[in-house]
Amino acid sequence: MTIPLIAAVAGAILIILQAILMILVGMHRIKNRVNLGTGDDLALERKIRRHGNLAENAALFVAVLALAEMTVVPNNIVRIIALVFIIGRIFHAIALSTVAGSHGAKTGKIFQAFRAIGALSTFGSFVALGGYLLAGIF
Repeated sequence: MTIPLIAAVAGAILIILQAILMILVGMHRIKNRVNLGTGDDLALERKIRRHGNLAENAALFVAVLALAEMTVVPNNIVRIIALVFIIGRIFHAIALSTVAGSHGAKTGKIFQAFRAIGALSTFGSFVALGGYLLAGIF
């Protein structure tokens, strides 16, 4: 069995990003004295969603990426999919740092584009990874 080194690197990058986003939520909570929930604070809501959205997607992605790397998907394809996912998650986190990216404000269209790129990169990575696995297995 091959050790999934690409998945390990992807996981390392994503967990560092997760830690950064977690700290930013915690610092905001401390600064604004919000223990639970958002306290109707839109900035805190954005930070919570940045952190939560990554958590919702990254763990499953890394697990399936490791399966792909250990089984039937060529390593160059695994690298490309991992890179697309990581870049997409970074774009998504940047987008959700602004009202334009998170709540659709009229200004700052670049952040809306970053959010779309992040979401499409995540979706595309999931579909590509699942598709390659299924095609290789069956």
